[in-house]
Amino acid sequence: MRAVLFDLDGTLLDLDLDAFLRRYFVALEGAARPIFASDGERSVFMESLTHSVRAMMDPHPGRTNRDVFFAHMLERSGVDMELHWPVFESFYAEVFPTLVGAACPAKGARRAVSTAIDLGLRVAIATNPIFPRVAIDHRLRWAGVHDLPVQVVTTYEQMRACKPLAEYYQQTCELLETDPRDCMMVGDDRALDMPASDIGMQTFYVGPHKSVPADFAGDLDDLADLLPRLL
Repeated sequence: MRAVLFDLDGTLLDLDLDAFLRRYFVALEGAARPIFASDGERSVFMESLTHSVRAMMDPHPGRTNRDVFFAHMLERSGVDMELHWPVFESFYAEVFPTLVGAACPAKGARRAVSTAIDLGLRVAIATNPIFPRVAIDHRLRWAGVHDLPVQVVTTYEQMRACKPLAEYYQQTCELLETDPRDCMMVGDDRALDMPASDIGMQTFYVGPHKSVPADFAGDLDDLADLLPRLL
């Protein structure tokens, strides 16, 4: 084994994702008000967000998730995200950090990532790349691992697929310069994270459900104890 891929939300970061997303969309709608001349235009924009995120999660070979998202938003809502990006840049710099709520590092998160690094393994923060890097950096801070020297963070600016598509995992391995068979995916989501095994990765499941197909299961402290033995 040469590399470990860590999911972020629900794995390294203890986060009520549904509650966070509710806060996020309310705050984003407020931040976007200066762009629109009417409430109707703003409503169309907010409705388009969900469809454009879905477009990122559908296959789109050769195009980054960001490009797909921006193109889909322009088509559905008429909003040029590139033109108005300074508005959203201010949102991510000033408002997004206040959305932390009760989010905090998952038990054993920093120990697990540090152990992998100390063992000489390459490490990726393999979060589903539907956010810009600036938003992911804030969440890494919430998880208490923002200062650790990982090799790869998957963001919508660079990735050309989302979980659970094999293309996502393949590209992440390419960025790590590692064969999938020499990697382990660590995550809490049966549907999004465990399909890494389809391209030959080992899997470590840290979620709440039982009988999830994975090579290993436990919490992040269990993973930290396991890694030296696997090597």
